[in-house]
Amino acid sequence: MRKHYAILTVLFCLAAYFAIPFGTSAAAETKKLIYDEANLLSEEEYMELNAMANEYGAKRETDMIIITSNNEDNTDVELMTEDFYDEQAPGYDKPHGNAVILTLDMRNRDVYLAGFYKAEEFLDDGRLDRIREKITPNLTNGDYKLAFEKYIKTAHKYMGFKPGVDPDNPLFNFGFQLIAALVVGGIVVGIMTYRSGGRVTVNRRTYEDASTSGIVDRQDQYLRTTTTKRKIERSTSSSSGGGGGGITGGGHSHSGSRGKF
Repeated sequence: MRKHYAILTVLFCLAAYFAIPFGTSAAAETKKLIYDEANLLSEEEYMELNAMANEYGAKRETDMIIITSNNEDNTDVELMTEDFYDEQAPGYDKPHGNAVILTLDMRNRDVYLAGFYKAEEFLDDGRLDRIREKITPNLTNGDYKLAFEKYIKTAHKYMGFKPGVDPDNPLFNFGFQLIAALVVGGIVVGIMTYRSGGRVTVNRRTYEDASTSGIVDRQDQYLRTTTTKRKIERSTSSSSGGGGGGITGGGHSHSGSRGKF
């Protein structure tokens, strides 16, 4: 009887031990990070994006937030973002902590991205410009879910690189690294194969009689000159912008990028 009681006690302790982290994880997954006031997403799309934002944000210890608004008060999109940060106090690590925010103003077709604290360092103005340029075509076409997914994944990717490093450098691309490794491997194998075989000593001069060989005749003939005209197209992209960061009314510094879609 005592033996059975001891076993049950051990099992209960183990269950309690494993239940604590799982419960914490489940609570973290329910954190609201998508504020779709403009109703651009279906309920299913909202749930998927909110789960993705929680998952990717946890890996970078940064809240990855999306705000959409019809902007009935016609507030500037940057001020709208700053007011949200001051009033809602988001942050993965603490209130008013690490956060990156994407805000869509559907009234004026403005888009603004801002990075706070850790995100300000790892997602500076230049990196936010790149993210905005990547998602703008999707926003213009009304592919909002795809644009938001790209924003979350790209922000996550860029925060994996130290500040000052080009995150889009082909040298960091796995496919490029694989091809480079295969090329180098092929060169090494080729050199080893060449050195392992005997040298070829026969060439075209081996059986050539230099006394009877020579150029028979030489002739230059002008044919024609061709001129091609090409029109240089000007960029008409709607993603032009920039903007940069600033400081909220509450005194929180942030990076930033602004544009149209």
